[in-house]
Amino acid sequence: MGIVRAEDVTFEYIRRDEDGNVEGLTTAVDHVSLDVKQGEFIAVLGHNGSGKSTLAKHINAILYPTEGTVWVDGMDTSEEDSLWKIRQTAGMVFQNPDNQIIGQVVEEDVGFGPENMGVPTGEIWERVEESLKIVGMYEFRKHSPNKLSGGQKQRVSIAGVLAMHPKCIVLDEPTAMLDPRGRKEVIRAVRALNDVEGMTVILITHYMEEIIHADRVFVMDQGRIAMEGTPREIFSRVEELKELRLDVPQVTLLAYELQKRGVRLPDGILTAKELAEALPCPENT
Repeated sequence: MGIVRAEDVTFEYIRRDEDGNVEGLTTAVDHVSLDVKQGEFIAVLGHNGSGKSTLAKHINAILYPTEGTVWVDGMDTSEEDSLWKIRQTAGMVFQNPDNQIIGQVVEEDVGFGPENMGVPTGEIWERVEESLKIVGMYEFRKHSPNKLSGGQKQRVSIAGVLAMHPKCIVLDEPTAMLDPRGRKEVIRAVRALNDVEGMTVILITHYMEEIIHADRVFVMDQGRIAMEGTPREIFSRVEELKELRLDVPQVTLLAYELQKRGVRLPDGILTAKELAEALPCPENT
């Protein structure tokens, strides 16, 4: 069994009107199964309302399946006795950092998780320093989180999870409040954790460029997994992605349009460098 496994997971909730009357039942996750191995970098992609964030909350036992089962490191998320250990094993980073930041000073906030875990004081401060440096926020360690920008707060919340040294980190739209530069910095840091530390990463996103370095990609639509494969395999299916209302990276779209006009190129171009190397030389055309 992998570090995270979902088997035939369905999650339904009751819709109510403004007066509290029942309007109907919504199926947010619809019979989803996946198996994530230790050390993998998994991306879950989808437009708003596709069910990707709802699925992410099942991994951290914030939500429980209506049907099916989720296991984290062999622990059933529906078993209350395992709740604390599950949340230590699979750290969660939310879209809105204000939901996670509770300390009055940045370094105290980042150290809160390890302190609750009973980590010795000296090691706590080592973890705080290490985590803040990874996300580029070490120079703000003495600042109040309330005076930081939204993007800076998000990096602090990510550092707080990293300081707990989880086996798996689940990031639910972690870069939504960051500018393009900040997004790249955070994704680069997350990739380094995956490459160097062997940490399992599950990234929930709708930014296509963030999934390029993932091992596998799951594309969700209407609560179901609509597509699954490597980034190259997913980006080879441009028309299907468009039908799912997902933007395709500009370089992938350019390569696709050139293909349609007769230029011989491989499917699933991911980067500008790949496109430049794949384009035929003028003297050979």
